[in-house]
Amino acid sequence: MAVVRYVLVKLRPGVDLDAFERFEREVDYVKAAQNPSIISYRTHRITDLDMGIDGGPWDFMERIEVTSQADYEKQAATGSKEFLDLLYTKYLDRSKTVSIWSERIEP
Repeated sequence: MAVVRYVLVKLRPGVDLDAFERFEREVDYVKAAQNPSIISYRTHRITDLDMGIDGGPWDFMERIEVTSQADYEKQAATGSKEFLDLLYTKYLDRSKTVSIWSERIEP
C-alpha cells in the first residue's frame, strides 16, 4: 500500500516564485532524498484551479510518497525540524498551507 501526502502550498507575501523554485531544486529535493522515509518527492507549480475548491489560493502542490505516515512524521519531528522551521519562516504561509494524507488504490 502506497502512502502519499499531498501538500497545498501558499507562499508568504513577497516571496518570489522563481526564488522558491530554486530553493526547491537546490535544497528541498536534496533534503528529501536524504530522508529514508521518503520514496519519492516532487513539487508542482499550480497553474489553474477549478472553481469551487475552497481554502486557497495556493501556489504549489507537493506529492510526497512515504514508507508510512508514522515514519515520515517521526523523521519530520526529529531530523527535519530545523529545516521545516526555515521553510515556514522564509517561504511558506503556514496558515494557508494544508496537507492531505492518502492511500493509493491499486488496480
